[in-house]
Amino acid sequence: MPPARKRPRAYDPARTRTAVLAQFGNVRAGVRTLTPEQLALPTRLGDWTVRELVAHVGMALAAVDRLLGEPEPARQDGRLLDWPSAIAADADAVAGTARRLAAEHPDLDVHLAETERRFTDRLDRHPGARRLPTSAGALPLADYVVTRTVELVVHTDDLNAAVPCLDIPYDRQALAAASRLLADALAAKAPGGSTEVRIPPYAVVQCVEGPRHTRGTPPNVVETDPLTWVRMATGRLAWKDAVAGAKVSASGERADLGELLPLLR
Repeated sequence: MPPARKRPRAYDPARTRTAVLAQFGNVRAGVRTLTPEQLALPTRLGDWTVRELVAHVGMALAAVDRLLGEPEPARQDGRLLDWPSAIAADADAVAGTARRLAAEHPDLDVHLAETERRFTDRLDRHPGARRLPTSAGALPLADYVVTRTVELVVHTDDLNAAVPCLDIPYDRQALAAASRLLADALAAKAPGGSTEVRIPPYAVVQCVEGPRHTRGTPPNVVETDPLTWVRMATGRLAWKDAVAGAKVSASGERADLGELLPLLR
């Protein structure tokens, strides 16, 4: 018998908004400390510099402003869980925009402050049910704001990796929402109940076709910490390298997620 269809996870819009702004504030505080030499450093994102990466972080909030400027779709035809696999189609345009913004805004803190102001103003003036034409289809504004936690957590990690000792902190609620969204996206990509993926303390999902366990310890278990999970799900860390480095534990014949990751391609 196939597993029962689960109700989609619900996110509290007020808590999501607070988490997004908290993480964006953490990034802004870190960016203020960067020297011109640090802004010119390379990143792990191809040929992007730190300056271009910071400009891209601003795009995480500016995207809400941009999409609200488009005509509202007549109906919702996308799902929140479709977003991770849909964003690859925008990669070239996103890179070009990040480079343009980095060149146009020499004072990045001023640019980020204005981006944050417009974001909060838009959320104040539009209901969470307002539909946006995203790359994953038409989604409610409240759902799309959840995706901003993934963007901000991932790129905070990119900044920390690029600049030694930067150590921008991760807001707990932002990291929780990002971990849960990506875990649920995995379960949607590989539906089933044979493998349990644990990301304590934020998420537990069952996925992968096969025998479903009903009690006790499941036969196939994957467990890792939230940041390692986000890195694997977004392609920053390969599955095999995470296993080899003891960043993830995997037991059982259906506990190899190497063919399913990353979720963002």
